[in-house]
Amino acid sequence: MTKVLIVNAGSSSLKFKLFDMPKEQVLADGEIERLNLPGSKVKIKYGDSKKFEMQKDKIDYEYSAAIMLNQLKELGIVDHLHEISAVGNRVVAGGDEFEKVAKIDKDSLKKIVALGEIAPIHNPVEAEYIKIIQRILPNVTQYAIFDSAFFKDVPEVNSIYGIPYELTKKFVIRRYGEHGINHQFITEQAMKDLKKPEAKIVTLHLGSGASVAAEKSGKCFDTSMGFTPMNGLIMGTRSGDVDPALVPFFMKKMGAKADDVIDMFNHGSGLLGVSGVSSDMRDLESSKDPRAKLALDMFVNRVIKFAASYITELGGVDAIVFSGGIGEHDEWVRKVVCSKLEIFGLKLDDQLNATKKSGHLESADSKAKILLIPANEELAMVRDVFKATN
Repeated sequence: MTKVLIVNAGSSSLKFKLFDMPKEQVLADGEIERLNLPGSKVKIKYGDSKKFEMQKDKIDYEYSAAIMLNQLKELGIVDHLHEISAVGNRVVAGGDEFEKVAKIDKDSLKKIVALGEIAPIHNPVEAEYIKIIQRILPNVTQYAIFDSAFFKDVPEVNSIYGIPYELTKKFVIRRYGEHGINHQFITEQAMKDLKKPEAKIVTLHLGSGASVAAEKSGKCFDTSMGFTPMNGLIMGTRSGDVDPALVPFFMKKMGAKADDVIDMFNHGSGLLGVSGVSSDMRDLESSKDPRAKLALDMFVNRVIKFAASYITELGGVDAIVFSGGIGEHDEWVRKVVCSKLEIFGLKLDDQLNATKKSGHLESADSKAKILLIPANEELAMVRDVFKATN
């Protein structure tokens, strides 16, 4: 038995799974959500339908890592932590430094930290979890699996910006994207369902961080996120697309530094900034504040814009896929998005949508498939780690 721990640290949650490889058996499946927010929740599934749950306000990164590892022992999932033979970490930005899974050493960790300028919300957090785990499990080899790897094939017509080409090449500026591990996983799952090698697919990873991607024949053709994960859709605390001229505008009007403005775009904008209520969709949907409704409407509006433009760009679509925390659990979001995409022949079956079960959600007369495929970045990651160790 080879036990591999997969750590998937996001901007507001920590997901983790302990696998028995190569059987791909999940020994523990945990999530700590609402990190650094009131009402942080810990949920761990293990054994024969056993569950562990706890709630505590504002669980931070250090404490969440301690909970993760301590509970593996406390719940009897492992007798000793040294049973874990490898740890795989999701890392958002690999830039032009990493195009495949990488073993963590001083050099690779230094590069991951430096790439924080591309993914300022994620890479520093992911690097911090790597360091925490190194302190607790100093003899366990860790690996990084990069979200950006799936987007390396995006053609230049979509991957570069309308800036001087010499600067694009000199500084390696392009759309690096995010959520590539899941976009690739759900694309592969959709293609198995469609049984069509040249399939045209639009994948929607909707969560606190959110992105849309277009795929042709299994390869990414376009993606909503850009040089940094701030681009694209409105997200939990990220603004999504903004006019870059707003940076010097706010610097002048607010007496702020450029880094302060970018920090506001990353941490104080999006659903939180518009609503003034919360970055969490569940809080907004239960709120009567008109700004909460505005934030919700803006979120689905941006999803519709990107999905519709990608369908047009692809010249049609064989399937649209919902995934991520919002995509999987928010019936209302799926319904509104699909209703606006009916112009492309997509028709949602309301009864199937209401069941909240994974699989097909389209009606019998829909011209394309509508799929709900749960994110399983951890499975994709553990396969990469196991290949790297064997």
